[in-house]
Amino acid sequence: MAQKPSIPKGTRDFSPVEMARRNYIFDTIREVFKLYGFKQIETPAMENLSTLMGKYGEEGDKLLFKILNSGDFLRGADKSLVENDDYVHLTSQICEKGLRYDLTVPFARYVVQHRNELQFPFKRFQIQPVWRADRPQKGRYREFYQCDADIVGSDSLVNEIELLQLVDEVFSRLKINITIKLNNRKVLAGIAELIGAPEKIIDITVAIDKIDKIGIENVNAELRERGLSEEAITTLQPILAIDGTISERLAQLETLLATSEIGALGVKELREVVAGVEALGLRATLDLDVSLARGLNYYTGTIIEVKAQDVQIGSITGGGRYDNLTGVFGLTGVSGVGISFGADRIYDVLNTLDLYPEEAKDATQVMFTNFGAAEAAVSMKMLKELRNAGVRAEIYPDASKMKKQMGYADALTIPFVAIVGETEMAQNKMMLKNMTTGEQALVDVIEAIEIIKK
Repeated sequence: MAQKPSIPKGTRDFSPVEMARRNYIFDTIREVFKLYGFKQIETPAMENLSTLMGKYGEEGDKLLFKILNSGDFLRGADKSLVENDDYVHLTSQICEKGLRYDLTVPFARYVVQHRNELQFPFKRFQIQPVWRADRPQKGRYREFYQCDADIVGSDSLVNEIELLQLVDEVFSRLKINITIKLNNRKVLAGIAELIGAPEKIIDITVAIDKIDKIGIENVNAELRERGLSEEAITTLQPILAIDGTISERLAQLETLLATSEIGALGVKELREVVAGVEALGLRATLDLDVSLARGLNYYTGTIIEVKAQDVQIGSITGGGRYDNLTGVFGLTGVSGVGISFGADRIYDVLNTLDLYPEEAKDATQVMFTNFGAAEAAVSMKMLKELRNAGVRAEIYPDASKMKKQMGYADALTIPFVAIVGETEMAQNKMMLKNMTTGEQALVDVIEAIEIIKK
């Protein structure tokens, strides 16, 4: 008995309808990337493990999909490692390559490897799948797409302002109402200094990043568990309670962090970014969130997070400023800023709100019936003219019964059916039937194009 086919857990098949919807998202993002001057690159699905390992922390390394060497992969391996079940050290001897975990590390490798060919600042975008050996669950997959845009080789905050405009444009086109949250890594460092615990910055930010989820009392309890003193926690409270307009919050932060050089610089950078964005206008809601951290160790300046307003879901875009992206590969001093659109979460939002336009279906607009060789030959000439005019069209390949052909068109929700029989052939016309209303008319190709496109 044949084995029932299946796919690996954490991966998905996508139907034609689903692919049309996903391509609508990718095409929208790609068009805006190009509009803002970003150039597309692609990197291999697999990278050398020496490129990937050690870049994502110990937990990240565990989630890398590793590829066995070709042929006799155990040749030359230390057999004692197998006998002692020491697969951690064995892996490095039998696997030289792995599937990429994200697009950022491969991009850093690309910049270093091709630095003599690139013009800095370098603006790149990438839309490709990544793989993580994570435990599959709702909204978390082992294979998923990332849509990244980065600018490297420039310290200017103009880049942050441009990226925020880009984010606004993408979601405006997708008709998703969003809130863009901003913070700055230097502000977080200033807060840690202010409360007398600069060495605890990671503990502080990991805890306060959960305020929206668990509330201030639980955050304070977690801070105590992480070793912060009562005095430090008390000093932190007015900072976390900052409210008012963005301008008022910045003024409060400026006062609170006046004694911290790095904190004051963070507020100054936030002011410049906010002022630049507001001067250009923004359709999205802009928010200043002092608890926003987003992978604190990674970012060094501006931090960006985007939330959908009308659907309960995690962030749908994130990013920020990072220094020394390429340092791990020997090219120091290259600062950058970037964003990453969560295509799979955006897909879920659009599905929930049913925001796909009709043209996103990418479906056939008209199907020609087939009554035999002579009729099919005439139909195919008309078909070519329709396609040349941009109409998505097809012909039923077999001269089957009319009921079967119409059933095919109906099942695929094709809006129009073109019937070419002896009468229509004699006049070089087609009987065009609207499958929704049932109305039909004898028309030539030019008239058919007008009706279908309308």
